[in-house]
Amino acid sequence: MKLLLEDGTEMSGRAFGAAGSVGGEVVFNTAMAGYVEALTDPSYRGQILVLTYPLVGNYGVPAPRARGSLDGPYESGRVQVQGLVVQSYVDRYSHHAATRSLGAWLEAEGVPGITGIDTRTLTRRLREHGTMKGWLLRAADARARNAAETVDMKEVFRLVAPENVIRYEGDGPLNVLLVDAGAKDNMVRSLLKRAATVVRAPWHTDLAPLAAECDGIIIGNGPGDPKDLMPLVTQVRSLLSSYRKPVFGICLGHQILALAAGGDTYKLPYGHRGVNQPVQDLLTRRCYITSQNHGFAVKQEALPGDWEPWFVNVNDGTSEGIRARTRPFFSVQFHPEASPGPEDTAFLFDDFMRLVGAMARG
Repeated sequence: MKLLLEDGTEMSGRAFGAAGSVGGEVVFNTAMAGYVEALTDPSYRGQILVLTYPLVGNYGVPAPRARGSLDGPYESGRVQVQGLVVQSYVDRYSHHAATRSLGAWLEAEGVPGITGIDTRTLTRRLREHGTMKGWLLRAADARARNAAETVDMKEVFRLVAPENVIRYEGDGPLNVLLVDAGAKDNMVRSLLKRAATVVRAPWHTDLAPLAAECDGIIIGNGPGDPKDLMPLVTQVRSLLSSYRKPVFGICLGHQILALAAGGDTYKLPYGHRGVNQPVQDLLTRRCYITSQNHGFAVKQEALPGDWEPWFVNVNDGTSEGIRARTRPFFSVQFHPEASPGPEDTAFLFDDFMRLVGAMARG
C-alpha cells in the first residue's frame, strides 16, 4: 500500500485493517495513547489520521458497545477517520479489557490502515508545508486516486450529527441543551456525571424552543470549517440576542460562538491535535495542559468590544477561550471533557453547572 500527498510525496508501507482506497485531509495527532477515543472522535470525519507515537495497537480494542449506548472509551458509535497511518502496528495485543485487535476493528468498520511509514518524516513535512490532501492507495496510479473514497467536507456536519433529538435523563433538576455538530460522547457523560439531564440536538434543528426549555446550552465540537456551518451560526446569533442563561462553547463550539458574536476565524497551517497543548488563563495566569483537535482558530483581534480573550495557547499565542464581558457566554478551544485525559480543565464543567444552577434558582 502507498500513501500519496498532494505535493507529490509518496511513502510505501504494509496494509492492515480493511481493503480499499481512500482520500482525505492528512492530519497528525501527537498523543501517546487513546487511539480508540481518537478514531471514534467525530472531529476526524473525512480525515486520514497519522499517529506520531511509534507503537500502535499494543493494548487492542474493547468489545463493541450496544447500539445507542454511551459506553466509553468510544466517543461515537463508529470509527470516524477515513484511514489510519502508523509507524509500527502491533497485531498481538495485551490488555484486560481488549477483545480484538486494532486491525480487526478497522476491518469490521471498513477503514484501511497502513504501517511501516516513517511518521516522524511525514509529520515534519506536514508541519513545514501545512495540512495536505492525501490518499491511501493499493495501487499508486491516477485511476486508483480518482476512485478513492472521499468525504465532502462541506457536508460532513450532517454525517456526524444525530438524526433526531435525544434525551438523557440525569439525577438532578437541571436541563442542558447540547448542540451536536459532531459532539463527543464524553460531553454527555461529563454532564450526566454532574446530574444534568442532557437534551442532545442536531445542529440543524430549530434550537430556540429547546433552549427555552433548558437551563443552559453547550455548543459541542465537530469537524470541518466553522464557516461552512453558517446556518448554525445564524441560529446562535439569534439566541445570543435574547438568551439570558449560560452558553458554553467547546472546540468547534468556540469558533461558532465567536462567529455568532461578530468575530472571525481562520485556518491553522497544521492544526492542534494532541493531549499536551499548554494554555494560560489570562485572568489568573495559571497554565493548564489540554487535549485539542482542531484545524481552525478564532481571530482574537476581530472580537467585538463586548467580548474579551480568556485563554491563550502558550506555544503559538492563538485563541483558546473567549467570554462576554457582561453576559454568561463563554467558550474554550480545548477539551475539558478529554478522555483519557488530561483532566486539568474538567473543572470548567463544574463551573458551568454551578452557574446554570445559580441562574436557574435566580
